[in-house]
Amino acid sequence: MKRLDPQKLHVRYLPGTEPERLVFPRRYTLTHSDFTGDLYLTIGQDYDTRQIARWYIRLMRDEVLAEWVIGQGCTVLDVHCHVSGGIVFGWPSLRNAIFRRELPLALEAVRFGDHLLFDSHPELDSAPIRVYFHATHRRYNLTEHWGKPADYYEQESDPKTAP
Repeated sequence: MKRLDPQKLHVRYLPGTEPERLVFPRRYTLTHSDFTGDLYLTIGQDYDTRQIARWYIRLMRDEVLAEWVIGQGCTVLDVHCHVSGGIVFGWPSLRNAIFRRELPLALEAVRFGDHLLFDSHPELDSAPIRVYFHATHRRYNLTEHWGKPADYYEQESDPKTAP
């Protein structure tokens, strides 16, 4: 993966969340600016409701939410994308296509942005990623496996080795 510009990723930890310690729940709220291309990742025990409460985001519903869960004896990264329903712009087919095109960047942002956790728990790089596309249309209301976090990590963009 080489889509992420680390300079455009802004990471914030909610109070009570330690960068290197995996405590359940650990949740990610990822939003972006259509104007600047900046990505905003909040890591915490809850989703950042303040971040997704802004009128534009509530209207568009184009945030990506993710969380670590224990599933069938292993740790799983569950990712949620809002394809339809609520007050959103765009046909489900268009929104589905956009989420699928941009999801690798979102997963790369989560992996890169929470690198201290992955450094402390390297087994998380092998955890399955389960993506839920939430939609009112059955055709788009799907659950899919999207590999593992290591698939969305570039050694050369590692914050420890970056200039």
